[in-house]
Amino acid sequence: MEKHLFLGDEAIAQAAIDAGISGVYAYPGTPSTEITEYIQGSPVTKERGIHCRWSANEKTAMEAALGMCYAGKRALCCMKHVGLNVAADCFMNAAMSGINGGMIILTADDPSMHSSQNEQDNRVYGNFAMIPMFEPSSQQEAYDMVYHGFELSEKLGYPILLRVTTRMAHSRAGVVTSPLKPENRMNCPEDGRQRFILLPALARKRFKSLLASQEAFTEASENSAYNKYFDAPNKDLGIITTGIAFNYLSENYPDGFEHPVLKISQYPLPRKQVEKIVGECKEILVLEEGYPVVEEQLKGFLAKGVTVHGRLDGTLQRDGELTPDAVGKALGKEIQSYYAIPEVVEQRPPALCQGCGHRDMYEALNEVIAEYNGTAKVFGDIGCYTLGALPPFRAIDSCIDMGASITMAKGASDAGVFPAISVIGDSTFTHSGMTGLLDCVNENTNITIVISDNETTAMTGGQDSAGTGRLESICAGIGVDPAHIRVMVPLKKNFEEMKSIIREEIEYKGVSVLIPRRECIQTLTRKKKASKK
Repeated sequence: MEKHLFLGDEAIAQAAIDAGISGVYAYPGTPSTEITEYIQGSPVTKERGIHCRWSANEKTAMEAALGMCYAGKRALCCMKHVGLNVAADCFMNAAMSGINGGMIILTADDPSMHSSQNEQDNRVYGNFAMIPMFEPSSQQEAYDMVYHGFELSEKLGYPILLRVTTRMAHSRAGVVTSPLKPENRMNCPEDGRQRFILLPALARKRFKSLLASQEAFTEASENSAYNKYFDAPNKDLGIITTGIAFNYLSENYPDGFEHPVLKISQYPLPRKQVEKIVGECKEILVLEEGYPVVEEQLKGFLAKGVTVHGRLDGTLQRDGELTPDAVGKALGKEIQSYYAIPEVVEQRPPALCQGCGHRDMYEALNEVIAEYNGTAKVFGDIGCYTLGALPPFRAIDSCIDMGASITMAKGASDAGVFPAISVIGDSTFTHSGMTGLLDCVNENTNITIVISDNETTAMTGGQDSAGTGRLESICAGIGVDPAHIRVMVPLKKNFEEMKSIIREEIEYKGVSVLIPRRECIQTLTRKKKASKK
């Protein structure tokens, strides 16, 4: 055993390697990206040939991971919280089919929306699918949950959802590792056709099996070392805390807890332990990062007649991250603020890098759409180019989810908006833009689509982009007229030419695809530095 200083993400990655995974499947998304990157850089990955290439999106990642588990091997599937929305179809049905080799699905939630468009709590998805969940309170627990979790997954016969948050993913602590396990041998299930073909007649049987397994899931939770009851003399209040919130509670009680505390890091809720603390204490305070998932369950069926405090009654704020101070206030402690932010300090919004090709693209696009006297609408997407919404460009009118730029622009065009323009990145296009383009081609929608190609997944650090070198072929294969697939080089010297091409394609009554292509300035800089070593 060795001790390492790991990010939460690194602890999860090392645990998966040590547990004998044969593959990691993921799409980059903060705060989960570092897990796959760590596995990609591991010597064990190279020695064993562990699969570690990025997937086109979270749905393909989930399905490929399930396929590896079907073959009896262990797979880790990673994504940020909104990625589970993309993968939800396979996720929900993997709970119906169950698994063969162990499968852990990592969701990295982002309370306070540090780099996301919402702060959904994916414990809701775990409850929805009715599968076991882990929520670590420390980096060591994160490691242990993954290291032993594959075995538990195989024992129970179902995937396990591991939920972390930004603070857990991106903070460091000492972690003691365990011995490296061998990979599973390939072993396809003998009853595979009864389990993995979800025709209605078979799916009904599988659903009954899932329901029957709930007792085993709960028993595993009640016997879990990750769920712990701390007794204390003052029973006026009982505290239930989950995941990283346990740390914030501990910071408020450096000399030991004054009230009974139930720490929950494995789900379903350990019912017997919950009933114990509810039965012993006059009131209950629930501390959890994210949605009031446990609090709602308590109010729903476990603690009728018991006063429950938390996010729902305003004891804690409903949005954003918990903090030690917020927990202290909920406990009635007097909190002193030693450091105040001066009024002169303002948050500085992020900006596109100097030398970024997106800048030249937006400058040209803005000049052209200004000619349409305010009728033009530009539908944006998820990526670095989303910063085009901010000054000095103020170039896009929407940004909802991955791939929505094309389909929203299509809907707006259907409604009569002209010109209707989509701006999407190369990686986002192959993630979830291609099917929207097919809709446009099938109806010959009057739309102009800009695929701003910087040849990487830049926003999350420069990972490989699935469409690099193939965008023109993909668009032509979907059915776009090659005469209206126009490639540009976004540089100042080409500014007038870019404007002319944009203007021509806006005026074309049909589907146009413009591809301004220039390598991301950050990845280019890193390549130049690496070549000098």
